[in-house]
Amino acid sequence: MKSETLPIRSALLSVYSKEGLAPLALALHQRGIEIWSTGGTRDFLEGLGCMPKRVEDLTGYPSILGGRVKTLHPKVFGGILHRTEHMEDLNEMAAHEIPPLDLVVVDLYPFEDTLESGGSEQELIEKIDIGGISLLRAAAKNHRQCTVLSSADQYPRLLDQILQNGGTSLTERQTYAAEAFAVTSHYDQVIFGYLNRNGLTTGLRISNNQNHPLRYGENPHQTASFYGPLHEHLEVLSGKALSYNNLLDVDAALGLLSEFQDPTFVVVKHNNACGLASRDQLTQAWKDALAGDPVSAFGGVLAANRRVELDCANAIDQIFYEVLIAPDFSPEAVELLTRKKNRILLRLKSLPHSNKQVRSVLGGYLVQEPDTATETREDFRVVTRQRPSPAEEEDMLFALKIVKHTRSNAIVLVRNRQLIGSGTGQSSRIDAMRQAAHKARTFDFEVQGAVMASDAFFPFADSVEVAYQEGIRAVVQPGGSVKDQDSIDFCDRNGMAMVMTGRRHFKH
Repeated sequence: MKSETLPIRSALLSVYSKEGLAPLALALHQRGIEIWSTGGTRDFLEGLGCMPKRVEDLTGYPSILGGRVKTLHPKVFGGILHRTEHMEDLNEMAAHEIPPLDLVVVDLYPFEDTLESGGSEQELIEKIDIGGISLLRAAAKNHRQCTVLSSADQYPRLLDQILQNGGTSLTERQTYAAEAFAVTSHYDQVIFGYLNRNGLTTGLRISNNQNHPLRYGENPHQTASFYGPLHEHLEVLSGKALSYNNLLDVDAALGLLSEFQDPTFVVVKHNNACGLASRDQLTQAWKDALAGDPVSAFGGVLAANRRVELDCANAIDQIFYEVLIAPDFSPEAVELLTRKKNRILLRLKSLPHSNKQVRSVLGGYLVQEPDTATETREDFRVVTRQRPSPAEEEDMLFALKIVKHTRSNAIVLVRNRQLIGSGTGQSSRIDAMRQAAHKARTFDFEVQGAVMASDAFFPFADSVEVAYQEGIRAVVQPGGSVKDQDSIDFCDRNGMAMVMTGRRHFKH
């Protein structure tokens, strides 16, 4: 036995789920370890032949209030929290006939499972554990001399430690204690979220046990994980493990895709759309999205909002991509698209939604509501003598959906529901405009007749001037600059239509 190992001579077992408990309980019984238990756990142990002692016999009180109070008693918590190095504690233990407890095995009422299954308010209230969480906290606090198990996943580990060493080391007990506090903190967070569903209490509280290790972070030398319900939204059909960058681009692609109802294909690279088109047929939408920037599409993330059939899969299969997402795939499309094993194929089960966006900065967190605002024609205020045509208005609405998801400073050019050029993440708006025009020219797009959308106002008329030189005759922007009139005047002198929406869409 290791010198730092403390033997286990007595244990309290009180669990909601009995799954996996039998091997550990039998091992404790066979080694002559004294077992205390309650209610259904005691009945289960008696069925195994372990013959546990009744906690009621220790406390002198039966389980009361329909089982709400069973273990909340000084004789139970004294046995857990006493300090063997304090003579005063030992004298009090002897005076009150309190037996020491070396091991506490407790799980909690399944509040989270009840919540996810749509349980009633009364069912959920009754699944808020009081005694169990108090036992876990007490045993974890006193881990210098008490071992605490908070999950059935830990049973085989402790069983191995008992069989090999007869007990647990301080390091092992500290690990169990940390895991217990992880359980209790997450449990409290889920209950808080339920009770605070109207957002009446402020404060940021994040807890998530759904850890998905990723291939790597932004770079191969960085480790990374995703915490969240990944498999509720996406089913992995094939391909290598997802990376940090993959998920950032997947999130960007799905955010864009959620804006469109017609058959639409999105191509994302580094969180920005480099191709996007809506058409009557998905295959044509793919071809026109790819045409927007076939160079940047190499190694990108592709997302569609319709089932991918074989003809579309054949067209997609002509390029290299990292990830392809769609709500469904025909069997023939799956067979074709999974031949190249490294390409990731994802079935979109549901679009993710969140009422908070959280980013880490300066050792803390920035929290905001997501930008869910979407412009309609009712938001349009025509500020020029020239009015946009109905077709231009439709393309303006289309462009505003894209520019909202494009890194600021952002300019997008749209013609006939197709992204033909974008300027992304530029430090000046004129640079974004020039980049968008350059992209369009590079891939031989006819800019004449396209519309331009800006995520924020024009501080000067120079962006509008460049747009005019490129053939743009219709512009949509939020407005709000002290020099708005300069841009309006330029448009009026040159027969351009300008619409202001009154809403900015910065994305940093």
